[in-house]
Amino acid sequence: MIVTVTPNPSLDRTVYLDRLERGRVQFGEREMLEPSGKGVNVARALLANGHAIHAVLTVGGGAGQEIAVRLEQEGVPATTVPVAAPSRANVQIVEPDGTITKINTRGEPATSAELDGLLVATRAAVTDARWLVGAGSLPPGAEPGFYAAACRHAHAVGARFALDTTGRALAAALPAGPDVVKPNADELAEAVGRPVRTLGEATDGARVLLRRGARNVVVSLGPDGALLVSPDGVHHAAGRPAQVRSTVGAGDALLAGFVAEGGVGPAALRSAVAWATAAVGVAGSHVPRVTRADLDAIVVVADPADRPLADAGVLAA
Repeated sequence: MIVTVTPNPSLDRTVYLDRLERGRVQFGEREMLEPSGKGVNVARALLANGHAIHAVLTVGGGAGQEIAVRLEQEGVPATTVPVAAPSRANVQIVEPDGTITKINTRGEPATSAELDGLLVATRAAVTDARWLVGAGSLPPGAEPGFYAAACRHAHAVGARFALDTTGRALAAALPAGPDVVKPNADELAEAVGRPVRTLGEATDGARVLLRRGARNVVVSLGPDGALLVSPDGVHHAAGRPAQVRSTVGAGDALLAGFVAEGGVGPAALRSAVAWATAAVGVAGSHVPRVTRADLDAIVVVADPADRPLADAGVLAA
């Protein structure tokens, strides 16, 4: 069992346009509405690939009710914790040439009591789990120690903890010893206070996070694949370029693929990049079934040579 916790989920609307024209009223050709947020995306990706999961998340208002209904329709086992403020809603605009414009909202504040309730629900769900995945932003105004507490709960029952968050929440969680943290290049640069423009700089930044308490660091690098830095060494994985239909949830798919394959070593890194590559090839934030051919297309290299990273992120969400 893999449990995910999402303190700030979202209802994601993807609208397909012939062309986005600023300042004009336009009608979409079609649209998709999906439950989302990083932890929700991780859970959906794992479920689609045959893994037992349980999603724990907050829900509030009409958007929260819609998230809960759609998770039930998809067959996602979930514990929903009611909050007073409405859940957030995000919009993604997709144009035929592949241009994707994503508009995220920060969400509404949650009370300390509501987040304590989310931790209680998480603790109950993780009792028999192999992994707890904490993913996504915290609601505005939340104390940064939420994920540190979740990590300690996981370790107390013998589960491992994977984390995908940023800023103060990431910094506060590192001393608790998360088994995996997954920043993208920009998030890593923010965390260590230095640019990440090359594989070498990504490796150096990841080692800073190891010294601060992380046990493994997976850096998602867009079209450059991903980098795994651990006490056992450095590995880089990449595959052939994908036809990009949506970047939403690609980084979440990467983390899902990593923990699905055990969360340690080159095999897990290969799985992570295969899942992320599959994710960008489909519309919306879901992940298709990952095949042996998908895995075989990924090349993993130990101690990669330093080189510049691409400017644009594809798998780095």
